Amino acid sequence: MKKTACLLLFCAAELQAAEIDIPSITVESTKLSDVSGEEVKSADLAEALIKKVPGVSLVRRSGIANDIILRGQKKDNINILVDDAKIYGACPNRMDPPTSHILTNNIQDIEITEGPYDVQNFGTLSGAVKITTQEPSEGLNGEVNLNAGSWGYRKAGATLSGGNQAVRFLLSASKESSEQYEDGDGNTFAEQIANFAPTMTPVHYKDQYADMDAYDKKTFMGKLYFDFSENQALKLSFTANRSDDILYPSSKMDALYDDSDIFSLDYAVRNIGAFSKELNVQYYDSSVDHPMSTFYRNSSGPDSVNEVVSQLDTRMQGLKIKNAFDLDSTTEMIIGLDTSKRNWNGTYTGEGTMAMITGNKSIDDVDTKNRAMFAELNKDFGDLSLKAGMRYDDTSIDPSSISGLASNDYIALSAFAFGSYRTDDSTKFFGGIGKASRVPDARELYFKSSSGVLIGTPTLDQTTNVEIDLGVEKNYENLTLKTKLFHSWLSDYIYYNASKAMMGNAFENIDATIYGVEVSGSYFMTDELYLDFGLAGQRGKKDEALAGQTDRDLAEIPPVKANLALNYDYAPKSSARIELIAANSWDDFDGDNGEQEIDGYAVVNLKLDHAVTDNFGITAGVDNLFDRTYAVSNTYRDLTLLAAGSDIMLMNEPGRYFYVNATYSF
Repeated sequence: MKKTACLLLFCAAELQAAEIDIPSITVESTKLSDVSGEEVKSADLAEALIKKVPGVSLVRRSGIANDIILRGQKKDNINILVDDAKIYGACPNRMDPPTSHILTNNIQDIEITEGPYDVQNFGTLSGAVKITTQEPSEGLNGEVNLNAGSWGYRKAGATLSGGNQAVRFLLSASKESSEQYEDGDGNTFAEQIANFAPTMTPVHYKDQYADMDAYDKKTFMGKLYFDFSENQALKLSFTANRSDDILYPSSKMDALYDDSDIFSLDYAVRNIGAFSKELNVQYYDSSVDHPMSTFYRNSSGPDSVNEVVSQLDTRMQGLKIKNAFDLDSTTEMIIGLDTSKRNWNGTYTGEGTMAMITGNKSIDDVDTKNRAMFAELNKDFGDLSLKAGMRYDDTSIDPSSISGLASNDYIALSAFAFGSYRTDDSTKFFGGIGKASRVPDARELYFKSSSGVLIGTPTLDQTTNVEIDLGVEKNYENLTLKTKLFHSWLSDYIYYNASKAMMGNAFENIDATIYGVEVSGSYFMTDELYLDFGLAGQRGKKDEALAGQTDRDLAEIPPVKANLALNYDYAPKSSARIELIAANSWDDFDGDNGEQEIDGYAVVNLKLDHAVTDNFGITAGVDNLFDRTYAVSNTYRDLTLLAAGSDIMLMNEPGRYFYVNATYSF
């Protein structure tokens, strides 16, 4: 079944030509479909991505709200978009990365673009993760699901959708919670801390909180779609996430709560005239409120009389107008204007012996304002397809007028060209070259510690990436195979220098390169039995070691990672899957800036999806079948992690995890 579908998808551009004037021309990307239906283990998007995409690695921070690395890049070096709306986390320590503000149960599709091949969105330096959430449908339909797993994991969710051709709605809500997971040695979060630093009792959890739940999370999503006529449509969307008491054992603080809201409005009008086949206007407004605290740790004292709170909030507002029109029957042009404003603000509060920090600013009401215009051209020559784009950005970054810190202005011109060529029905070559930039964020420029030390560096330049990508996709009778190579030259790459942490101005610009390879595909033994595989590896090097250091290895460049899965579609809507996720030892690391060697690992997961009826299905699985103890995230000091002398805490992954999910749909 999957074999037939893949062969049809390989020829999709040819089939689309019969439906519209110009075939869809896209940069080679990884697409994941039916995420809400497939990824039922938990709401954590980061965990779902590492199982599906070999080029994505996990940054483990907690039982939920984890971060990702895409081909050796993370943070603002990759763009995270939810229905084309941009959201940022509020935590400077990445406790709430953008991927944590949208849950898997609300996601329909994900498209991962690797490289600087996106001019329609601000800040796509080295890749983008574009998330499409579930959409309303006509009629009346819905879904209810219940999930349970090891360590007290419980989740309940429901979705209701309906309407007609003119008006449609969707409502979705979920709630989940979990105890602290145990690693392969049976250690909880609290026990991992105690084992790492037995004498550092201030960072330990208090006895009354040592067994508390790891998190509690609730979410709501609502959508309203209006089709005013055949050529006019309005889409309204609102997503709310409410997380409470999220534990981050490898940090000194935990999150008291993490609240986020995303509102978006999208208006489209089609076929206005010869120079507008679709005019699209989008407005979005996303906000996050995130207080971190020592409340649950011994450092806050009896009854938390010496509690320290770092309260941060951020808000992102954006407006984009773009117009698509055909120059001729094989050429499409898209032009647009893009503007956005991000505010980021943070304040420290101390009680008791820590009262002297109250009112100190971590990030002092910083506004990042971007204004841009872009153009994109899609050209089809039959077997050869070309896509090119250009973007001009004007960005200003302004801290509070009373902060005494200097403002910054940045101008950037980004451009790319990407093409694909079919030599025959089963072979396609593709490649591109691109240049893109991203400005420093408020943390990298202006962040201050609770004692007032300026950790940020207000004189940072923007980072520029020049990249070449090459690849080939080949279809054989029973095999699909895609190979991709890339080489990235990074100028003024923003890097954390741990040697400067005590003196301040710890961020600096360096020059570096990242290069790598990815191989993925499927082998079909029968239509029902097939093997999915993927392998990705990359290396990163500084052009020169930082002042006073000798290590030229670039931080956060994961080792070679492989994904292998055997699938058996034994009945309609029913399948069994056994998968292996493995990685080499992490032995190319930046030891001067906190990283350390990490052993390689190989874990086996089992999953069964069974359709009991057309409307009722059960999913059951086991992750880490052999209960291995291993870690996947390194300890670059760009994050504030627990340290005992020169040793920094590695956080182990979950041990053997059982889960079951029941879904009823109508």
